[in-house]
Amino acid sequence: MTVTAGILGATGAVGQRLIQLLEPHPDFELVTLTASDASAGHPYRDVAKWRIDAPIPETIAEMTVRRTDPDDIPDDIDLLFSSLPSDVGKRVEPELCEAGYVVSSNSSNDRTAPDVPLTIPEVNAGHLDVLEVQREERGWDGALVKNPNCSTITMVPTLAALDSFGIEQIHVSTLQAVSGAGYSGVSSMEIIDNAIPHIGGEEQKMEAEACKLLGAFDGREINWHEADVAASCNRIPTIDGHLENVWVETRDEITTEDAAAAMRSYESLDLHSSPDPLIHVFEEPDRPQPRLDRLHGNGMAVTAGGLRETSNGVQYNCLAHNTIRGAAGASVLNGELLLRDGWL
Repeated sequence: MTVTAGILGATGAVGQRLIQLLEPHPDFELVTLTASDASAGHPYRDVAKWRIDAPIPETIAEMTVRRTDPDDIPDDIDLLFSSLPSDVGKRVEPELCEAGYVVSSNSSNDRTAPDVPLTIPEVNAGHLDVLEVQREERGWDGALVKNPNCSTITMVPTLAALDSFGIEQIHVSTLQAVSGAGYSGVSSMEIIDNAIPHIGGEEQKMEAEACKLLGAFDGREINWHEADVAASCNRIPTIDGHLENVWVETRDEITTEDAAAAMRSYESLDLHSSPDPLIHVFEEPDRPQPRLDRLHGNGMAVTAGGLRETSNGVQYNCLAHNTIRGAAGASVLNGELLLRDGWL
């Protein structure tokens, strides 16, 4: 089954990555692109400063950009992928859902709302069922699904693999690529020969989103995981790929062999964009590295390594491609899950 799809905020960095992933996708036919009012009415090639290291697909280049407004989007769109700025998404996405559109969103607004599923399909696909509550309480014919923050996505699959040992505390320090801030988000004078030990709001996102993702849906609400999470987020001068140092304290005894086996055996899904394996574990102590390992599984896999035992758990490093697995690819994967589970 092929469904019609559109992209909200198609000219930005994540919007461009969405085009790269969706244009050849076997399940989605990309028929609509939206952007700001200033870009609307023009061919995409004339308003997008294309940054992807591959040409703009010709069918997309000539497509006329529409306004990001329910009145300007065709009624017969099955699924909208949103890469809107959060302040715009907060206003526009509910309007679109009320108008009957299903939205798979990368925007940060509403990620922790009780009736909005925040999903990594391989981790918590069952949380999608909260859409029944969402539609009932909000009176929507459409639906809103969120993927997590790029740094959260990097860490949480590895945590899900270890949760059978009873995770009680999580500490994480991130080394995040500059592309996570957008093309003009960090100036070269700030980041070259430097590291910036603060990313506004990032720690809070990781701490909250991880607990929601690892929680359990009881049929009416998502009961968040009770682990204590503490995050420290840092920007470093790599282009793509978020590397994270994670310390996990568990209730039950866990060895490095236990942790490696749990990660390696953690099941992926039979979705078009989901990698197999989901988590690749390195034996080498100096891996993963952003330049070498960010494109594992076509950029959709999580890699881990540097495992060692601590007094009450394990420490390890993990890595994912922040604009593929951590953003556009995550939204596409959620779209595939919505299609598989009959929400479209």
